[in-house]
Amino acid sequence: MLDHVSIQCQDVGASAAFYDAALAPLGAGRALEFGQVIGYGVAGRPSFWLGPLNGGIPNREIHVAFQASDRAAVRAFFEAAVTAGAEVLHDPRVWPEYHPDYYGAFVRDPDGNNVEAVCHTPE
Repeated sequence: MLDHVSIQCQDVGASAAFYDAALAPLGAGRALEFGQVIGYGVAGRPSFWLGPLNGGIPNREIHVAFQASDRAAVRAFFEAAVTAGAEVLHDPRVWPEYHPDYYGAFVRDPDGNNVEAVCHTPE
């Protein structure tokens, strides 16, 4: 249903450094940049965007989940994000309340957003 999503960042450079590290294990990277706007994606197609916070109003926390190809990629995302300075919200694990094969890890990005990597297949 979604084509792309964009979030606003207090410090685009700090957020870009975080997402550069956290999204690499998922096979995603910078796909397009202009000014302080950065689009991340796979195969050159941006679907997740960063931009500067406008208007001086603080961000509200959002939750975004990135699809991982397997559970190892979820763990690699988690390790890369934590190494990049992310606050740990939930270590990688199965979340049976969502469905029996839901495997996810949750961290907080530099702007306080809840960022997840998830795999929907068994080990």
